[in-house]
Parts: sequence; structure tokens; C-alpha cells
Amino acid sequence: MNLSDFLPDLVTRIAQLRRDLHAHPELAFQETRTAGLVAEYLSRLGLEVFTGIAKTGVVARLKAGTGAQAIGLRADMDALPLPELNTFPHRSRHEGRMHACGHDGHTAMLLGAAEALVRLRDQGAFDGTVYFIFQPAEEHEGGGRVMVEEGLFERFPMQQVFGLHNWPGLPAGSIAVIEGPVMAGADRFEIVITARGAHAAMPHQGTDAILAGAALVQALQSLVSRATDPLDSAVVSVTRFHGGHADNILPEEVRLGGTVRSFRPELQDALEEGMARIVAGIAAAHHVRAELHYSRGYPPTLNATEPAFLCREVARQVVGSEKVFTHLKPSMGAEDFSYLARVVPGCYVWLGNGSGEGGCMLHSPHYDFNDEIIETGIRYWVRLVEKALPARG
Repeated sequence: MNLSDFLPDLVTRIAQLRRDLHAHPELAFQETRTAGLVAEYLSRLGLEVFTGIAKTGVVARLKAGTGAQAIGLRADMDALPLPELNTFPHRSRHEGRMHACGHDGHTAMLLGAAEALVRLRDQGAFDGTVYFIFQPAEEHEGGGRVMVEEGLFERFPMQQVFGLHNWPGLPAGSIAVIEGPVMAGADRFEIVITARGAHAAMPHQGTDAILAGAALVQALQSLVSRATDPLDSAVVSVTRFHGGHADNILPEEVRLGGTVRSFRPELQDALEEGMARIVAGIAAAHHVRAELHYSRGYPPTLNATEPAFLCREVARQVVGSEKVFTHLKPSMGAEDFSYLARVVPGCYVWLGNGSGEGGCMLHSPHYDFNDEIIETGIRYWVRLVEKALPARG
């Protein structure tokens, strides 16, 4: 028996499962139904299943032969707090929640790969241990971080870890494998400016928090344009500016907030230090008080050299060299697979979701995962296991 013998039937069933998951989206750390379905599916396959990791996370272990090597395959499970505008039968049944990032597809494909690998194990297709990692709370809540903090790699030792995300805009079924930075680190900041309020007709009697805030918005752009190596990549965006309630009053408080994106931990440090310096300087110049609240978000996702090489070779075998992209620019979006990949060498690839129907951009209320790429995803996972854990001849 080989994969092609049973893959068509498996893909049909996995597509049905994917649509069921799409119709029942659950938010971060609330993936109770999803996790239960995942655990039940894996248990029916005869795998060792471990639940309750990072609240709703699930890990399953599949061992073949006597090999000591182990790898992890990770899929995310959570949905977004977004009203769905699609009208197809499997649209979200929960108002205000939808799978707008394809995590329903990621979960379904990894379940399909688990079933395929169970069937192939008895054929001696690989030798070693595979951990199937179903992670909660990728969207902004850092479920990957929580799994690591709760001992993911101590409980389930592995030498490499791999992730996959569908990518609208890439041709359906193509695969992008980038060595080094692939997703940005994402930090958040809030600046609270406190001034001495006054009548707007007599500004000299107070201090102006609005003017100081406007100066900060402009000055912060120098962090990228003048304080960052032009060959580096960074983004500083002020996305919130709140202050005042009347036309004739200079407010006593203004709040600004936004995001900082970069690809290197050292640059993250430099941007935070530079922001603190600018905030202090602007505050002094405008005779106001300013407090910077800077919080680190997801670190940059960095693909290690050896796992990236392995994934490139596997992708070429699965879809052909002409459909493998190795020199795409990294994304300024963030991904908490980064927490896993900074502990264990890893690689995170993009699977093309297409540009037409089923290929809407991520986080769009019209998005739907493209079921046509399920077969490619399963083939990729299976071949990756066979390549990373080769059978003994």
C-alpha cells in the first residue's frame, strides 16, 4: 500500500471535516469542541493522545520502528473575533466568530496526515517518532508560548519542529520555503502624555498634550528612517491617538498606541530603547510628562538552515521545483510558531491558497480555506516525515 492508494478517499473526508470546523469556530483558549474532535480522531487512530496542554492544546505521539529521532508537526486551531460575510452552507454558525485565517484547514490537514502516517507505518515508511502538535490561541494570545512554558519540549523531546500556513496570493498548491526570517516580531506600545490643561484661547497658561503627541507621531518615524540600517527591515506604526473632548479646551491627557515590527531580536531591543529616548526628549521639549508602556509580542519567526533545506527538498519532491518559491520576501505579519522555533530548530512554510475563489486575503470576512490544497498539504507532511525520519534499509 502507498499513499496514493487511499489518499482520494482521505482527502474527501478531511474536506468534510474542515468544513465542519469552519462552521464551528472557537476563539483563543476556548477551542473546547475543536480540541475534543481532534483528540477523538487521534485516539481512533490508536495514537497516544495528551490533552489539556495550554488549556485546550492536544499532542499525539506516533512511534515507528526503533529510531531515536523525533520531530514535531504543528497546526493551530483557533478562529478570529470577526463576523463572517460568506453565504455558503458551512459558514460560521457563531455570530462574530469565524475561521478567517485557515486554521480549520491546518488542523484538518494535520489530522489527515496523522491518519496517512498511521497507515504507512506498518509499511516501514519511516523510523522514529512523530509528535502531532495541535496548538490553541495563535491569534494574538501566544498559545505557542504557553505550550513551551508548560513543558512541551520536556514532555515530548524532539530534534526539529515544523509548521505550515496557507498563503493567499501564492498559486494554489505551491510551497514557499524561506531560510532565515520568515515572519516578523510584533511588539505593542502605548504612550500616555499628561499635561496642564488650559483654555484653547490661552494656551500659554498650560501645556499642550496634543502638540506633544503630534510631535511624537512624527519623531517616532525617525526610528526607521534614520536609526535603522537601510538594509534592515522595520515598521513603527502609530495606530491610535486619543485626546480631548471639547473644541475650546487643551486636554490634560493624550494616549497614543501602535505596533513595532522587525526581524531581529537585536533590532527589537534597539527600537524599544530608541522609542524610550524619543518619548523622554519630546516630553522635555514640550514641558509635559510622558510614560511609555512597551510590551513584547511574538518574537521573529526564524527558519533554521538545516530544517529549511529539508523542507525545500521535500517541497520539490511533492509539487515540483517550478512550484517551490525560495526567495520570497518575509512577511511583516507575526506568528507564534516563533516560540517553538527558538527552542528547537524549525521551519515554517507557506502553502499557496490561490488568488481566486477560496483565496481571499487572511483575516478577511470573505475568506475561506481552499479545499483543493488539502491533498498537497497531506502529501507534504507525509513526505516530510519520511525524509526527516528515514526508514532503515
